[in-house]
Amino acid sequence: MSASTASAESTTPAASTDSAPAAVGPMNLKIPITGVVVLLLQGLMTLGAHGTTTFGLTASSDLFRLGNPVLNARLVILVTAGIVAAATAIALDRARRRSRIPTWATVLIGVGFVIAFLTWAGAGRNGVIPLVTILSSALGLSVPLVYGSLAGIIGERSGTINIAIEGQLLGGAFLGAVVASACSSPWMGLLAAPVAGVLVALLLALFGLRYRVNQIVVGVVLNVLVSGLTGFLFSTFLSSSPSLNQALRLPTLAVPLLSRIPVIGPVLFRQTILVYLMYAAVAILSAMLFRSRWGLRLRACGEHPKAAATVGIDVRRTRFANTVLSGAIAGLGGAYLTIGANVGQSFGENMSAGKGYIALAAMILGKWHPLGAVGAALLFGLSDAVATLLKSLDPSAAAAAYFSMLPYVITVFAVAGFVGRSRPPAAENQPY
Repeated sequence: MSASTASAESTTPAASTDSAPAAVGPMNLKIPITGVVVLLLQGLMTLGAHGTTTFGLTASSDLFRLGNPVLNARLVILVTAGIVAAATAIALDRARRRSRIPTWATVLIGVGFVIAFLTWAGAGRNGVIPLVTILSSALGLSVPLVYGSLAGIIGERSGTINIAIEGQLLGGAFLGAVVASACSSPWMGLLAAPVAGVLVALLLALFGLRYRVNQIVVGVVLNVLVSGLTGFLFSTFLSSSPSLNQALRLPTLAVPLLSRIPVIGPVLFRQTILVYLMYAAVAILSAMLFRSRWGLRLRACGEHPKAAATVGIDVRRTRFANTVLSGAIAGLGGAYLTIGANVGQSFGENMSAGKGYIALAAMILGKWHPLGAVGAALLFGLSDAVATLLKSLDPSAAAAAYFSMLPYVITVFAVAGFVGRSRPPAAENQPY
């Protein structure tokens, strides 16, 4: 065999390999399918909508009044259906081209469904759909969930599963209410609430990190412990001493000018300090987690602790410190339940009502990202607010119960991979 023949044979496989077509991934049809389902639901709403719907868009302190527009219910649903159809078509086109579906298309599908549903619920009724009140209530209901999900993100990104968020929320609510009542100052309660969360987190870090007990088991035990302890103290001491359990509330701080913007002003910029701290926590954590040395070290301990140790990072100390930090953040969420809500509340037995577990669901739905967790928490809050509105419009309506179930159904599909792969940090719950 000549040298030229050998050369040709040696180069032929390479040439055929280069000319082979690249593998094409499957189309992501999840968002387009969701859009089609929403369109079908809007079609049913159109058939059942009769008369007009009145929306309340104005607060008493707005810079200018938008009034209470009376809109044809069927027309509004058809317009939102057109917007959803356009967003679905764009999502389908992007899916066919194997490119990323824009986030705004998904948001338009969700917003279109909510507006159509509220229009259908208020069609032909004498009452007003208070849009500002619904949005304010949704934000208020989501605040403890946001704090809890941020606490979960910090813990799990560093490699520690913080199942004890429920206990940290409850402990923060208890200590915040008691200290605020004892000092006759909600500001003192605001300072005391993170301490309760830190104490619970220290127990989690001690047993889960120091003694290497299964972190999930420790978290569940701590939740039961805090629930039992606060319940005992409530039934024995607080019941006999009402002065230690007063309904105090942090003052509302209105941002000048911004709070007078119609619709969004009263919702976002007429809140207590806890809500503004939540805004800051989300922004700071989103930046620090992915754009700082602290965030890089934290994520390294949660993904590759052995590799992190080889470059000089103290993995155990990093996990311990961030677990304590997550407890303090969750304690602030607990403070909102008593001294930070729209109406000041005294402490009640088990008043967290599973919000810590819902915060974990919001964290998973948000794929361990602060902004994603905020969006998921707002979804839960909005569903609760709309369900409350439906009960007030028609106490016997089954739609309220179905709407309350919606975020949990979405979470199940999200965990199953419907909205994309949701992967936890690789080294979470692995002792080091």
